[in-house]
This record gives sequence, structure tokens and C-alpha cells, in this order.
Amino acid sequence: MTSRFALILVSVICVVPLWTSAQQPKSATPPEFVAITDDPKLPRVLLMGDSVSIAYALEVRKLLAGVANVHRVPANCGSTKVAVGYYGLQRWLPDANETWDVIHFNHGLHDLSYRFPDDRDKNARGEYASPTNGGHQNVPPVEYEKNLRQIIARLKQTGAKLIFASTTPVPESDAAKYVKDSELPYNEIAEKVMTDEGVTWNDLWSLVKPRQAELQIPRNVHFQAKGSSVMAQQVAERIKNALSARQPKP
Repeated sequence: MTSRFALILVSVICVVPLWTSAQQPKSATPPEFVAITDDPKLPRVLLMGDSVSIAYALEVRKLLAGVANVHRVPANCGSTKVAVGYYGLQRWLPDANETWDVIHFNHGLHDLSYRFPDDRDKNARGEYASPTNGGHQNVPPVEYEKNLRQIIARLKQTGAKLIFASTTPVPESDAAKYVKDSELPYNEIAEKVMTDEGVTWNDLWSLVKPRQAELQIPRNVHFQAKGSSVMAQQVAERIKNALSARQPKP
């Protein structure tokens, strides 16, 4: 009886799936990162940026359907330090001869966030980094400016019209690694660099600041779906303007 019961039990185990339909593994590639096939009759647009830009990417693509092929770098582009490092631009733009019509990009939130000297989010006592416990900003302002200029130099090689989005507001945050209003000096630096370099300034900060309580997740640097939609509309509009400026007049 015992051996017969064991045989039945093994048989049952062998046919039970490893997960139920409700537990099916998710696709390894988020929809924002899925590669698209170009319509050769349309111009090519590339979106680069952090999680805020990831959240509005699909709607920008929808808004520009039939107007442009809207690609998205398949990564959270993080800080300017990431962009100029080994896992940055040389992986996002591996083909030195690839051309784009417009590149819309941003860096800032990851630059201004606080880190401990070893770049972990917490110290040995489990505290988040902050100005009061030895933390330092991930990329200090002087380095931020230097990195931005290096990024722009590479992006200009693509022949694209460049658009830079300002860093969105940093509120009083539940994550101590963000300090309220710390985006302001970074945006000041970025706007100066973009003016110097002839890059279009897309001021998302000014767009959402008056509606911050309505659009942003409370005590968080990220946005409600409505906030991402509002930003997507302005991003799409700026891209359309840039494409129109590139097209020869009939």
C-alpha cells in the first residue's frame, strides 16, 4: 500500500505545473523597452531618460503614431555618470553611424540623489543617505555640468535635433535620499548648458510645478498616471515642433 501510494503521489506531482495561470512569469522586457520596427517613410525619434521618462514613453509613442518612429532606450538611463560610463551611451548608441532626427533626453534625479561613499542606499545602521549623516549627492553639480556636455557631444554625432527635459520637482520625500527643491541648482546648470550647446529646453518642471499636488505621487519624485500623461503631451508637442523645423519648406 505504501509503495502504491508513493507512486500515485509522484505521478500527481509530475503533472502539476510549476505555476498557476495567475502566477505566469511576466515578460522579461517591459513594453516601453520593446524594440519597434521603423516605418521607413517616417522620421526616427529616440527617448532617453530616467523612470519619469519611462512612465510617459508609451503615450508619447501613441501621440506621435503616424508622425514618427518613437524608440526608447531599453534601460533606466539613471545619472549622467551612468550615461558617460561603460554601461551608458556606448551601449545605448552602439552604432557610430546610426542617425536620428530627434533625441529627447533628461538626467537629473539620479544625479542629485544622496548616496553613501560606497554608493549603497543605506549605511551599516540601515539609514538612508542624507546631508546630515555623511551622505553625498551622487553626482555633484560641477561633475553634472561636465557630464552633460560630454553627453551632448556624443548625441550631436547622430545628426539629431536635441531636446532636454528639465528635472521635475523634488518634494518632501519619504526616501531621505531626496532633499526638497534640490533639483533647482541642477536645472539652473542644465539650462545654461543647453543654451550654450544649442539644445532645445523642454521645461517639464514649470509644466508640473503649479499642479504638483494633483500630478505627483505624494512624498515621491514619481507621478500619477495623469501626471505622466500631461508630460507626454508636452514632450510629443516639442518633438513635433523639432521635426517640423527639420523638414524643408515646400
